[in-house]
Amino acid sequence: MKKVVTFGEVMVRLAPSGNYRFEQVCPGGMDLTFGGAESSVAASVAMFGGASRYVTALPENALTEAFLRQMRGFQVDVSSVLRRPEGRFGVYYVETGANQRPSRVIYDREHSAVSICPGDAYDWDAIIADAQWLHISGITLAISEAAAAAAQMAAEKAQAAGVKVSCDLNFRKNLWRWRPGTDAQSLARSVMPSFLEQVNVVIGNEEDAADVLDIHAGETDVHAGSLQVDRYPEVARQIASRFSKVDTVAITLRESLSASHNNWGAMLYDGNQDAAVFAPMNGEQYQPYEIRNIVDRVGGGDSFAAGLIYAMSCGDYKSRQEQVDFAVAASCLAHSIKGDFNYNSGKEVEALMRGNASGRVQR
Repeated sequence: MKKVVTFGEVMVRLAPSGNYRFEQVCPGGMDLTFGGAESSVAASVAMFGGASRYVTALPENALTEAFLRQMRGFQVDVSSVLRRPEGRFGVYYVETGANQRPSRVIYDREHSAVSICPGDAYDWDAIIADAQWLHISGITLAISEAAAAAAQMAAEKAQAAGVKVSCDLNFRKNLWRWRPGTDAQSLARSVMPSFLEQVNVVIGNEEDAADVLDIHAGETDVHAGSLQVDRYPEVARQIASRFSKVDTVAITLRESLSASHNNWGAMLYDGNQDAAVFAPMNGEQYQPYEIRNIVDRVGGGDSFAAGLIYAMSCGDYKSRQEQVDFAVAASCLAHSIKGDFNYNSGKEVEALMRGNASGRVQR
């Protein structure tokens, strides 16, 4: 089985247990796990049953060894991870919200090893030699100029080798700040288009499309929990028409009614057929999953990306409908898991995808 390759930054994730606030636990203990968009995708693809390789640069220390050991436990290939004498392990802090109180994220990732590692330090030819897919999120391009250049190099190498490339737009306004005098939105809009010229599959949401590409979905107001889903095929059509290699666009549809209650679904657009499908469906009608008691929504988009990549490349899902059904079910289940990684197997995702949504005890 050819590999799904992902490239990006992994961080130490520190979070108060349950729904405690930072002020309630500091000084004191917090839960330590690992997290990051591309590492989460690689882990999920492997847990679904695919073959994946994760690429990054990390410092030479015990945290790195602990992370690599965990990834090997998922059966992710980490042989291409660089250990560097320069740089550090990035950190981010998560405070899980509840009801009307939103979650909070604090980043501490400047001068991380991957953010200062030059693109030519990676052996991209060897990395993609046995690959069928390369996935990189917009977060990787946001963390530094060096990381953006490395991502561009990887995507160009993949395209030249006939490897499919996907990108989750993932706009993060607090990260796009590596060009002095340029605001986050302007920097993203100046950097992302050249990268997207090397991309086949674009993944994002309505805010990403607006912030990165200045494409808007009608009167959608995500903060009010109101989506005009009938406008999303046109958003996808504009993305596909703007970038010559893009043939598929996936848009996640999250209605945030509160921090604990979201409606969740997605649309998948096939540019070759100029046709869009939605998931989940109730007969002929789009009917999102209603997630009333979210355990942890961080990583929900990454689990969707992983599900879509797996369904399109590794799984036996031929139709666009089945592919987006699998991706949405995977990400729905991820909302029940604490931490970034989606500890759900392909069979568990399929069970929800086929309608087993009762949550009854399995005996």
